[in-house]
Amino acid sequence: MLDRPLTCAPLDAAMPRADGAATGWAVSASPVAYPEAVAAMEARVAAIAAGRAGELVWLLEHPPLYTAGVSARPGDLLDPERFPVFRSGRGGQFTYHGPGQRVAYVMLDLGRRGRDVGRFVRALQTWMIESLAGLGVEGQVREGRVGVWVEHDRGDGIAREAKIAAIGVKLRRWISFHGVSLNVDPDLAHFGGIVPCGLAGHQVTSLADLGCTAGLAQTDAALEAAFRRVFGPVAAAPPPL
Repeated sequence: MLDRPLTCAPLDAAMPRADGAATGWAVSASPVAYPEAVAAMEARVAAIAAGRAGELVWLLEHPPLYTAGVSARPGDLLDPERFPVFRSGRGGQFTYHGPGQRVAYVMLDLGRRGRDVGRFVRALQTWMIESLAGLGVEGQVREGRVGVWVEHDRGDGIAREAKIAAIGVKLRRWISFHGVSLNVDPDLAHFGGIVPCGLAGHQVTSLADLGCTAGLAQTDAALEAAFRRVFGPVAAAPPPL
C-alpha cells in the first residue's frame, strides 16, 4: 500500500506490536513550523521503512495555520487570508492547528501491528476517547463523521454535540504518519476561518471550554497512559527536530 490517505471510523480493539517493542515518545517544547514538521515526518517514515529507526509518537504545537487534507473542498476555506494554508497528504478536509492544541504525529509500523487499516484508525479513536476519559471527559464517535465528539451544555440546559479531536492519517509502505489533534485550550474563534472537517453547522470545543483545567502537561500524561493501553509500551525519545 502506497500513500493511502485515511480518515476515522467507529471504535475497535487495541493494536499492539507483535514483538512488544516500545514506541518512541517525543515532546517538542516550542511550536514547530508545519513544513518543517512534515519534512521531519517524511524522513522518519523513510527511516522506519528502511529499518534505520524505530516507531515514534511526536507531540507538538504549531503556530496558527490551516491544513487541507486530500478531501478538502475549496469552499470550506472561509477566510484564506487569516492564517497560512498548507496542502496536506493526510486524509480528511480542512482543519486548524495552533497554540493550545496538542498535535500528535503517529509514525507506526503497521507491518508489525497486523496490517489492518480499519483496525488502526479505530484504535486511534480508542486512544483519543481513553485519553479524554483519563481527564474526566466522555468522548464519543458519530457514524459517518470524522473525529471525536462530546456532549456540551453551554449554560442553557441543552446538550449539543461538539468536536474536540480530529484524526487524519496517511500510510506509506505500511508506515503511518500525520495523526491526531486534541483541543486543550486553543482560541476556538480561529476555527471560524474554515468549515472544520467539512462539517458545516457543527460546533468545535476544547477541554477548557468544557471546564476541564488540564493543561498540556496533564493532557500529555493522559495521552501517554492511554497509548500504552491501546498500542503498547513507550520509551522517551528526542523530537525529530
